[in-house]
Amino acid sequence: MTDTLVFLDRDTTDRGDIDFSGIESLGKLISYPVSTRAETVQRISEADIVLTNKAVIGAEEMDAAKNLKLIQVVATGVNNIDLNAARERNLAVCNVSGYSTEAVAQHVFASLLNLMSNVHRFAAEPEKWAQSPIFTRLDYPVTELSGKTLGIVGLGSIGSAVARIAEAFGMKVIAYGREGSSNEGPIPRLGHEAFFAAADAITLHCPLTPETHHFINANTLKLMKPGAVLINTGRGDLVNEIALVHTLQSGAIRGAAVDVLTPEPPSADHPFLVACAAGLDNLFITPHTAWSAREARQRLLDGIVANIEAFRRGERVNRVV
Repeated sequence: MTDTLVFLDRDTTDRGDIDFSGIESLGKLISYPVSTRAETVQRISEADIVLTNKAVIGAEEMDAAKNLKLIQVVATGVNNIDLNAARERNLAVCNVSGYSTEAVAQHVFASLLNLMSNVHRFAAEPEKWAQSPIFTRLDYPVTELSGKTLGIVGLGSIGSAVARIAEAFGMKVIAYGREGSSNEGPIPRLGHEAFFAAADAITLHCPLTPETHHFINANTLKLMKPGAVLINTGRGDLVNEIALVHTLQSGAIRGAAVDVLTPEPPSADHPFLVACAAGLDNLFITPHTAWSAREARQRLLDGIVANIEAFRRGERVNRVV
């Protein structure tokens, strides 16, 4: 019997530039651009395997899908799946990890270079080029990365890739050392206050947990150097967004770049959007695109194929449940 695979939100992953033939070979693939929670119940009613990037799968959705045996998350994070409900129903849940490491590391440095060179500010003012008596304008500071200190919060695969690139730029790299963490390895781990005081740039690569929720807040922002910058490609709730806006408005730190917000998509009154509309120019936002290089998205699809093939063989590969 051929499995029916339902992809609930294909537009989150595909812009027509990646190869779906591997997934199509696994059974009958039905794809939807996006799915609301109300639509999901009906759309997965005949599914054997559900693919979802952001669409929520809870107990109600699971109960509506009488043939369901595998929920494949088209991402690493599984916060859109009720894992306890899946366990209770003996449903398998898989994710894919490691596919976006190089893409995210590249995005971190695109952001860091932008903040340190003020590219976004200069590029936004082409009308001033002809008005200036000299073409080279010195309105905004440009700072070299060489010799500066990059502080990494979370030395997993992405954090380690970022460290490798930082060293190629001549930066000193330090890591945030949690209480009780080992200081073994080539990258020194500093305690809380020492870490924030030493870093010229801080980049977040830790998971969102109750302990890391609002890890960046009014107190930690006060510990940062006046010329420091912050980059968040992790999760929106790692940062107290209102506190960051106030800090940027005061000029207490140089700038910030964020690829993740809470919630996503944001409402029109999100503090970042309101502040930027009011003229805040030391914050720039990208719409959760750090992971989205074509190569990374193809690796993601290839990982899904490998997961499903392993599941059919009775193997536990990337199994969350």
